[in-house]
Formats: sequence, C-alpha cells, structure tokens
Amino acid sequence: MTEKEYKDLSVKEFTKAAEDYETDKAGIYEMCKADYPDILSELEKEPWDMLLDAGCGPAPMITLLSEKYPDRHYTGIDLTPKMIEQAKKKNIPNAEFVVGDCENLPFSENSFDAIICANSFHHYPNPQNFFNSVQKVLKPGGRLILRDYTAGTFVLWLCNHIEMPLAHLVGHGDVAMRSEAEIRQYCAKAKLTVECFERRKGMRMHCIVRKKR
Repeated sequence: MTEKEYKDLSVKEFTKAAEDYETDKAGIYEMCKADYPDILSELEKEPWDMLLDAGCGPAPMITLLSEKYPDRHYTGIDLTPKMIEQAKKKNIPNAEFVVGDCENLPFSENSFDAIICANSFHHYPNPQNFFNSVQKVLKPGGRLILRDYTAGTFVLWLCNHIEMPLAHLVGHGDVAMRSEAEIRQYCAKAKLTVECFERRKGMRMHCIVRKKR
C-alpha cells in the first residue's frame, strides 16, 4: 500500500473506535492502558512543563497527566478527527488538541520538553519523518518516550509479513513493528540519541530518545 492508503486506513479504523476507545467495549485497544504506568514513571524522573502526546487518541494519557500535574501544559495531536473531537469534549485545562500528522508535526521549533508516543508508531509508513519532526519540535535536552511493539528478528518477520497483512483485511492500518536496529538508525539520521531501548513483557518497546543540548 502507499503511505496515503495506510493513513486513510488508520483514520477509518480509529474513526470507528473513537467513541468506545475508553469504555469496556474497547476490545483490543484495552491493552493500551498497560503502557500508562511506565510512561508516568518515566516522566517523574525529570522536570518538564510543555508536553506533546503524539497519536493522542481521545487523550487518556493527557487526562491522567493533567490530574497529576494540573500546572503543566499539554498538546495532543492525532490523525483521526473523531479522536480529537472526543479529546476536546473533556475540556481539559491547559490542553490543546490538533488534527495532524505525526510524521509532519505542525509546531514551532523547540516547543516541547517531552513527547510521548504510545501505540501509534507502528501506524507510521515513514518513521524517519516522525523522528525528524521530533528533532525539530523538542527543546534542546528534551526527550521522547516511545512505547510500541517490537520483538526479535524471527517474530518481527512473522508479524510484519503475515499478521499485519491479515490485519489490513479486517480494517487495521498497521504498517510495521520496528527493531532496535531500525530505531537507532532513524534516530542517528535525525541527530537524536537513544538513551534506552528495552524489550519488555508483551512484546513492548520501551525507548527513551534525547535531543542534544
């Protein structure tokens, strides 16, 4: 598929999922909640004020963060208008929500202390563009907390060549799971530093990326 076809499929998928995403009818999206504690724990390690949630959905993470840190400033971006519509309904203080493409983040240079990206990265057909955008909008010394799927070489091949094509047939806009080597290559090209890359339980990628000061 082309980049546009992948993105159109993702918008179609998440338009259908938007209203149920945070309910007991969320289905496979229920697993996304497992990432929240690790992201919160990571954010507690150092000070920040301006945060971007890339692929924010209906803003479950920004909801949690705004309750814990009501004095901070939040921006959420998502490709699916229906997701942003659901996020705006929450009227979260100090939060702005934007329909947009995470591969071309529509924000000024050096805007954010931290970027979080959970469970949307495998929908990006051109991940290099995402990391290039991260480099642009992060403040010097800022960091990206990336949570997604990853695995060893053999399992990764099976998922990317068998599981994901089947997922397309049922309307999912998944593109590919990425390996540690790929992530490090994307970051090197974008002049970002990978400080941590871990494969955690459940094929979870936990990756911390830093922009140089």
